[in-house]
Amino acid sequence: MRIETHTITHLQEWLGKTETLQDTVTAAPVRALSATLDRNDAAPRSGSLLPELWHWLYFLPHARQSEIGPDGHPKRGGFLPPVPLPRRMWAGSRVQWLAPLTVGDEIERVSTIESVSHKAGRTGDLIFVLVKHEISNSRGLAIIEEHDIVYRDAPGPDDKPVAPSVAATAAPTDAQWSKVITPDDVLLFRYSALTFNGHRIHYDRQYVTKVEGYPGLIVHGPLIATLLVDLVRQSIPDCTLKYFEFRAIRPTFDIHPFKVNAKPDLEKDPSGKTISIWAQDHEGLLTMQATAVLN
Repeated sequence: MRIETHTITHLQEWLGKTETLQDTVTAAPVRALSATLDRNDAAPRSGSLLPELWHWLYFLPHARQSEIGPDGHPKRGGFLPPVPLPRRMWAGSRVQWLAPLTVGDEIERVSTIESVSHKAGRTGDLIFVLVKHEISNSRGLAIIEEHDIVYRDAPGPDDKPVAPSVAATAAPTDAQWSKVITPDDVLLFRYSALTFNGHRIHYDRQYVTKVEGYPGLIVHGPLIATLLVDLVRQSIPDCTLKYFEFRAIRPTFDIHPFKVNAKPDLEKDPSGKTISIWAQDHEGLLTMQATAVLN
């Protein structure tokens, strides 16, 4: 599918569009994600701090069943621009914490379409949509997040799926902390259920291999990012984050274990509060690059 100039012009009419949602930080999703990550956390109760990135458990999409497309995503339109390319992925985020969220908080998220851009990549046309989220509770603004969404065309019958960003890069080998993750159908299903994510590439093996052409189920990018932050939480007890960013590099599949890694970036920050974090696949290739800054 070729993206014409008039299509980009039409999509850019969504610039500045906003959406406001309300939610409540309830305890049940916190207990469920703790179990999914195999953590032995105390039961959350009113006033318990919400761990960093766990705000992704709230403000979930609730498209009616009749509004779901063949890939399990909601059909295009509404708040997000109606990009005609069929494949959509969460390519990265930048998150800033101004104040903590706690269980029991009534929260509001104001989302704004910040930019829509087009690029011709090696896999064809790419559309990038940048969404800014601002999350508040009764005490004021708590989280500012920039969310990168990339859309691309489906492969032809003779094309092999490839990562939509950079070429294969070897992961660093100097991690101070590491953990091996063995993904399986249950882990991916539970995370899909927790985030009400119907995208079939994460749980429907026949669809992802026969229709999308991938070798296995795709591990959610936000799940990998959450596992990266969880490694920091395990390695530096009682730490809290004031900033986190991640960029997806290559898909991770459930057919092999993968590894999450971290180390203090002492060259950038001698205080040890800037943490370099990354994920790698079974071949030692970099799949996600991230940075966390501690309070």
